[in-house]
Amino acid sequence: MTHYLNRIAEDLVKEKLEKYWPGFELVSYALYDKRNVYLFNHPKFSSNQQDRFHILRWDVQFTGDTIIIYEEYPTAIVNMESYEEYEGLYSILIHELFHGHQYIKSEKRFPDEMMGITYPLSKGNVELRNQERTNLYNALLENNIIKKKQYLNTFIALREKRTAKIKGYLTYEKLIETIEGPALYVELKAYSEKSPLDYDSVLRKYGQDLINKYESTSNIRRSSYSSGLFMCLLLEELSPGWMESFFDLEDTLYDLLKQQSGDYMENSIADVKISSETEEVVNFAMEKRFKAFEEFNEQAGIHLYIEGEITAKSFDPMNIIPLEDRLLHKSFIKVRMNNRDFLIQQPVIAHVDNGIQNINKLHLILENAPIENIDSITINDVGEIKGRYKKQENILHLLID
Repeated sequence: MTHYLNRIAEDLVKEKLEKYWPGFELVSYALYDKRNVYLFNHPKFSSNQQDRFHILRWDVQFTGDTIIIYEEYPTAIVNMESYEEYEGLYSILIHELFHGHQYIKSEKRFPDEMMGITYPLSKGNVELRNQERTNLYNALLENNIIKKKQYLNTFIALREKRTAKIKGYLTYEKLIETIEGPALYVELKAYSEKSPLDYDSVLRKYGQDLINKYESTSNIRRSSYSSGLFMCLLLEELSPGWMESFFDLEDTLYDLLKQQSGDYMENSIADVKISSETEEVVNFAMEKRFKAFEEFNEQAGIHLYIEGEITAKSFDPMNIIPLEDRLLHKSFIKVRMNNRDFLIQQPVIAHVDNGIQNINKLHLILENAPIENIDSITINDVGEIKGRYKKQENILHLLID
């Protein structure tokens, strides 16, 4: 993927970014692999036309596809090894750069991530939510303006009914849509520009996340990206120029779209019957959670339990599976123990108490035995953790001070 570095720099010019979003400001960005980090456009590292990037040795700051504050400046980071085609790499970088633009614009409409972890999978809510998403999808793809408005009004009526049922959790969805929908919107624009696929095919590709009932119910957070995307695309049709004042508002995307509807009360929704498909969808989502925990526990290796006062410092909310008082962090988690920060770059179960950040026990499964010291253990790629430990066959318990 390193052969794309110069092409990326050539593509990321102000004129092109302005096509995706008015006033799109380019922050720093870094593409990385297991060995190196290729850093562009960072104010602390000068570069010229012939030397467009600064090469750093990889370290744990560069984990995942996200936005970080590197050397006191917002920096979009993307793992080059995760993408085979240029359009995938380029478009996800545009997505993360937009989060940098949000940072520059002092975006404040962020959700409480705890609401996502405790989100209730009630059958009534799932039934309404999936009907809602189908109507949103149809509203965008419909060419007849009268039918388009009908789909839009039904979508809004369904959402208003859901709001009365789950209140704060619907606020969580609307805020995820507002933060991630525009980022997915510019990603789609960038992907469409670079992909050999025609625009309608790209739109349907991105729309699958909106209308797949099983996957959207299994991952409420991730599926709110696509509903936010489709709201952006509808606003583009119904309210040209809507992006110009977007960062000056407190309104969510849903609030803006609702302003474009007619009398949605004409489409007021009576009590809905739970379909057999919704029963299957909810069961599928719960079984998927149980299976993820079962598969974790069935892994070969040394089971390490770390108990004590542990604080989650950073994590990937897209890759967390909740089950009762446990959270399975599928990609990574950075925690503070004994006044030191540790990055764990593997699946780990966190037992939480009073919030996602308050952890009383971590469960890891190690391929290689840790080094046992007098008053600590040392874990490969994690570090030395001080505490008292006891060992029984392939199970190790560590009680931190």
